[in-house]
Amino acid sequence: MNALVAQTARFSHSPDELRNLASDMLSYAKTRGATAAAVDVSVGFGQAVTVRQGEVETIEYNRDKGVGITVYLGQQRGSASTSDFSQQAIKDSVDAALSIARYTAKDDCSGLPDADLLAKNHVDLDLYHPWDLSVDAAISLAQQCEQTALATDKRVSNSEGATVNLSESLFVSANSAGFMGGFPTSRHSLSCAVIAGGEDSMERDYWYSVARDAKDLLSAQQVGKMAAERCVRRLNARQIATMQVPVLFEAAIAASLLGHFVGAVSGGSLYRKSSFLLNKKGQQIFAPHINIMDVADVRKGLASSPFDDEGVQTRNRDIVKDGVLQDYFLSSYSARKLGLQTTGNAGGNHNLILQSGALDFAGMLRTLSRGLLVTELLGSGVNAVTGDYSRGAAGFWVENGEIQYAVEEITIAGNLADMYRNIVAVGNDVLVQGSRQCGSILVDGMTIAGQ
Repeated sequence: MNALVAQTARFSHSPDELRNLASDMLSYAKTRGATAAAVDVSVGFGQAVTVRQGEVETIEYNRDKGVGITVYLGQQRGSASTSDFSQQAIKDSVDAALSIARYTAKDDCSGLPDADLLAKNHVDLDLYHPWDLSVDAAISLAQQCEQTALATDKRVSNSEGATVNLSESLFVSANSAGFMGGFPTSRHSLSCAVIAGGEDSMERDYWYSVARDAKDLLSAQQVGKMAAERCVRRLNARQIATMQVPVLFEAAIAASLLGHFVGAVSGGSLYRKSSFLLNKKGQQIFAPHINIMDVADVRKGLASSPFDDEGVQTRNRDIVKDGVLQDYFLSSYSARKLGLQTTGNAGGNHNLILQSGALDFAGMLRTLSRGLLVTELLGSGVNAVTGDYSRGAAGFWVENGEIQYAVEEITIAGNLADMYRNIVAVGNDVLVQGSRQCGSILVDGMTIAGQ
């Protein structure tokens, strides 16, 4: 028995069983009159343990499975899903999808991807790392994390708990154009949230680590210490006056600026004409020193895959080069709506990487010199159509390149188009906690609404 077979034996169904189920659904759909069809079938399990004040608060265990089918009757489309893998349930799902398709309007942009774009080489990107973690071991790990946080500073007076989470899944995607692919994946995390202060002034903060491989997680002690230090430094926060100053977004939240960018240059926003970056391809939209890549083949990457959600071969692409927008994020459908070709991004971006600059975090603070360091964003005041940006924030006031005191109850505002062009520097303090990776980002000339 090879290593992959041994590993996937942890799941309720084997890869072969999932492939056979997908093939059966496609065959049945064809016999029922579907002109094309696509199937996604998956199984998975997870375990989460939370400890608070040294005692076990929750132990959760889940085991999931599901299958979804999309069928086409020419240009009509219907979808259905079920968690029942029995033959009758499978047939019922296909029939339900066909019934829906018969009542939908024709759409000349619907359909499977072009066959020549489908993935043929399914490279192993090292995305599956089982974590043999017993409940007792998970409890002990969470307790170590919380204990470290509580012991880091006497001002840490309470805890919202520490959580250890493991998740593993196995999927197969297939379609009637000849594509079939799938692989197991894992995602594990460790987090801690604590409260500091007394009756008159209390602050809350947290930290977490996430990785495909548990060996790549920060230690329980590191996560606990970070949570405590971040919490304590927020004590005795003040308000500041309304002004216009540079704003430094800490790496942990700077990735949200990339998220707004991805939304603005994704197919759905573009063909609906609901984007402030409409028709900007080939134009300067960022500062000239900004380079952003979409990288699908990062080993152990949190958003790596050899193919997208439609089975289209993924590829590494320059999205922004020297500040100029090079390409969009398109599925087959959105590409057809725009008269373009899919970019292999059905399901969203892959590992979106903002090229780092030369400065570490201390260097970024010195470059900021006088202004606001933002460590938390609140609310969702971003207009995707106009780019107007206004969010509640908390962080620290900086003078002469050094943090002076904590700041709270303020709003930062600007326009994303201006903010992107006014990026002064990007730090090399890169933090990987999701699909968008970057260091801290310094933006000039933002408005702070305070007292």
